[in-house]
Amino acid sequence: MPFAINFPVIDPVIFAIGPFAVRWYALAYVIGLIGGWLLMRRLVATPALWGDIRRPSRNDLDDLLVYVALGVVLGGRLGYVLFYNFSYYIHAPAEIFAVWRGGMSFHGGLFGAIAAIILFGRARNLPVMPLFDLAGTVAPIGLFFGRIANFINDELWGRPAPDVPWAVVFPSGGPVPRHPSQLYEAFAEGILLFLIVALVVRIAGYRRPGLVAGVFGAGYAVARATCEFFREPDPQLGFLFGRDVTALQGGVTMGMLLSLPLFIAGLWLIVWALRRPPLQAGAVPSAAVAGDGAKPAKDQPV
Repeated sequence: MPFAINFPVIDPVIFAIGPFAVRWYALAYVIGLIGGWLLMRRLVATPALWGDIRRPSRNDLDDLLVYVALGVVLGGRLGYVLFYNFSYYIHAPAEIFAVWRGGMSFHGGLFGAIAAIILFGRARNLPVMPLFDLAGTVAPIGLFFGRIANFINDELWGRPAPDVPWAVVFPSGGPVPRHPSQLYEAFAEGILLFLIVALVVRIAGYRRPGLVAGVFGAGYAVARATCEFFREPDPQLGFLFGRDVTALQGGVTMGMLLSLPLFIAGLWLIVWALRRPPLQAGAVPSAAVAGDGAKPAKDQPV
């Protein structure tokens, strides 16, 4: 029998008080959102990263957190319903609201967050592209904790891997040793992508609006599509096409398909940002980050 690691069974519920239960998956969302908010507050307080572009105040970021949280949850749920299990929910529409039973899509959550950021930027008369850059900087934090929660929940496990020494036998995946694809994604979409984006911020700052967002979009698409080769496709969908034509005897999955337009959009943003002259690096009036809502001298919406 091939060697395999037994799944470290962890209760998906951290604690419960009567009908109220706190789950690891919900905690991952909370940590990701709050962690990203705290990092954004630090980034907007660093004038050298911004040049002459107008950046949000810390008070703006407090409200942006609410917008993005709603966009991620609503978009993530709607994306799962439309892209991954539409045939089920069309016959059971009431189940769409049963979010505690699971079923979220990153791509849907991304589109929801994009819509929320656009609405917020217009409501506050803030340039939208720098907000996208900020979101792209901190998004890997939420991705990392979300994938760890997927592992704890014994879901989205990988394809059979009988010859891999670190393969895991998941309780819901049968007796077959499988790739711990959730951990692969936590590393690629979380840690590695965060380091890449952080390096871009360190080198270029936010003086080329759209560059950081483009790097995040293209980087996530590559990381997700690569990890899809090791992840078992959703049972209700399977492989969309191209079965048994890849080196890993698989095919094209929904995750790969949805990542393609994100990759193209990310590359377009990178090229668009690099073809524009960088904004001058210089101090911006402290009122821009003091939380009083005052505007800096120059306002260059993008």
